[in-house]
Amino acid sequence: MMNQLMRVQDAAQWIREGRPLAIAGAEAVLRQLPAGPWIGGTIPYLSAQGRATIVTEGSVFVTDLSQVGEVTLACYGADALAGITAATADNGFALAILPAGSSAHARFAREADGYPDAFSKPIVGWVAGVHLGELGRATPKVFDGRSGQAYEDAAVVAHVRVPDDQLVTVEIVNIFEPDADAVLRFDTLGFEVGDCSVDGRSVNLAQYLQERGAADGKLPLVGDFAGAHVNVSFQHVDVAAGKVTLYAPVFPGVDYRLARPVAHYAQAFRERLAGFDATGVVFSCNCILNFVFGELENQALGGGVEGPFTFGEIGYQLLNQTMVVVRLQ
Repeated sequence: MMNQLMRVQDAAQWIREGRPLAIAGAEAVLRQLPAGPWIGGTIPYLSAQGRATIVTEGSVFVTDLSQVGEVTLACYGADALAGITAATADNGFALAILPAGSSAHARFAREADGYPDAFSKPIVGWVAGVHLGELGRATPKVFDGRSGQAYEDAAVVAHVRVPDDQLVTVEIVNIFEPDADAVLRFDTLGFEVGDCSVDGRSVNLAQYLQERGAADGKLPLVGDFAGAHVNVSFQHVDVAAGKVTLYAPVFPGVDYRLARPVAHYAQAFRERLAGFDATGVVFSCNCILNFVFGELENQALGGGVEGPFTFGEIGYQLLNQTMVVVRLQ
């Protein structure tokens, strides 16, 4: 199995054997791992062993990249992120982990779609976070296992070259569809919005969301990126101040619509994953907002796909409220 929940001592043994790994777990547990060929990020929420769960303190979730291809590890500061694709093989991908709330996270979110070869050398991965009960007290971190160093503002990356007879595909599972009515547009790229354009009219976004009954943030915006639906989720809607804070930036020139309501959140995921073929899947992640809004803890999702529930997903660019799957064919 390339992806599995395991005891920290078993993961440590794999590291000592020289297996290149990507690891998710609590900070205290990641700090117990020996130096070696691994990257990691802090997150305690997982889809593992067929269910959505919270990781115990003695376990980590491991993606074994030794079964995928030739792996080279790297660490990039916020100013060097554009170099990720240059270091990625033509027939390969970069598995990246960034810490939530960092300048590396923000820079990647704003700039990733403009990196050289961004759509021919895919960057996939996730944004590290913390237990929701520790928000404001704990800081998301990523780990460069080669030294054991933890970073609050950098990206750790596994560059994976796959065999020439295999093809890397990136799949997105999104339960949201854009509503058919109002088109929202934004004048500036950013994570914070005051006013925006709604069908050509200047409107305060926070007030608009309240009027639409969407100020609770459960429904994301859905952007139309050349026909691909890309979600942008709401971190905080402050109607009194007229400000909305987002988990991913909005971009000028893109048409956004509020997502159509989903009647049964968890069931919608199960229906999308019903009959899902997990053949060739080497990595996946899902969004912590899906975990929370869908009340997914201890629920079976199906599909045979396992991975962390994260503070952001990466599939070429930063995504929200989405499941990302990387497959070799």
